[in-house]
Amino acid sequence: MKNIIQFSISKGEKNYIAHAIDFPIFTQANTLDELIANIREATNLHFSDEDFTQSGLSQTPSLFVNFEIP
Repeated sequence: MKNIIQFSISKGEKNYIAHAIDFPIFTQANTLDELIANIREATNLHFSDEDFTQSGLSQTPSLFVNFEIP
């Protein structure tokens, strides 16, 4: 079982954009603090109808983010 959901963050023209590496989870925000909150919310919404273990994750996975610096 995996213990981490990994996200990649990049800076768009106006917003920060995040997407999960292994799951169809996408979000964006004006600031990095807002983006972190949005990542948590989007992840919870994505898994709201299923148990994490059904997706090969531990019951309490951590979120890991990579930030691309151009």
